[in-house]
Amino acid sequence: MVRAGMAICLCLAVALVSGGCESLPATPPVASAMPTGNPQMDKPPGFVSFCLRFQDQCPEVPGSSSQIALTDGTWIVLNAINLQVNRSIRPLDDMQHFGRPEYWTIPDDGYGNCHDYALTKRKMLAEAGLPLLALRIAIVSTPYNGRHAILTVATDKGDYVLDNLTDDIRSWDQTGYDWIMRQGDKSTWQWVSLQQAPPAVLADNRH
Repeated sequence: MVRAGMAICLCLAVALVSGGCESLPATPPVASAMPTGNPQMDKPPGFVSFCLRFQDQCPEVPGSSSQIALTDGTWIVLNAINLQVNRSIRPLDDMQHFGRPEYWTIPDDGYGNCHDYALTKRKMLAEAGLPLLALRIAIVSTPYNGRHAILTVATDKGDYVLDNLTDDIRSWDQTGYDWIMRQGDKSTWQWVSLQQAPPAVLADNRH
């Protein structure tokens, strides 16, 4: 359950950048559940490095729910955090930012790329009371920009995508993306394959 008052506080925050909660979509689009996928041993190297540095973001959570109840309150929270993070981070690829490829992090300087947006949203949503196992990073291939990392949210009304390339939260099957891999629903360290792909697929640094 979302912590009491969190939705109101987030509405006040989003009002500063978007004109108020009335600008948020009133109801979620129709969505379906994503495929379960096939468990795989390989994980994105940037994710492994991130978890070693931010162990509090990759805990074992036995008994935790792997989906959320999509209520009016949680829909407001999802939209407010998606918009807030999209507006607060400026895109910068890892080589320019850190002098190395595939450096996943939660930025503290206002700059990041696609996986940094996704990790920041994941952290903020968990702090708002949503279970980590329902907040799953995914790697996709976009029609024009190559590999891309996004945050997916598993709900009782289907799976939704929070994406730094748009402020709209969409159903996973309405993105136009080809799905490659995603965190699983059993552990924060579990990843599942969603199609045949090389074992260590990296997110593109250009987003």
